[in-house]
Amino acid sequence: MANVGGMDRVLRFIVGIVLIVVPFVAPSVAALSGLGVWAWVVGAVGLVMLLTAVFRFCPAYVPFGIKTCDR
Repeated sequence: MANVGGMDRVLRFIVGIVLIVVPFVAPSVAALSGLGVWAWVVGAVGLVMLLTAVFRFCPAYVPFGIKTCDR
């Protein structure tokens, strides 16, 4: 049962990749600013966004009845 489609899926994929890469690109900046743990939280959020794009299903959409796909 897909509820993510089209542009929503593309944006989730792109933002997810960017958020996953953040902890690896700037680990020293995050550590110096005291955001080391938050950098990994951002990476985890990116992973969730990537997975929702790949599987075309967002559990957060279900309670609100949101569907961005044409099906």
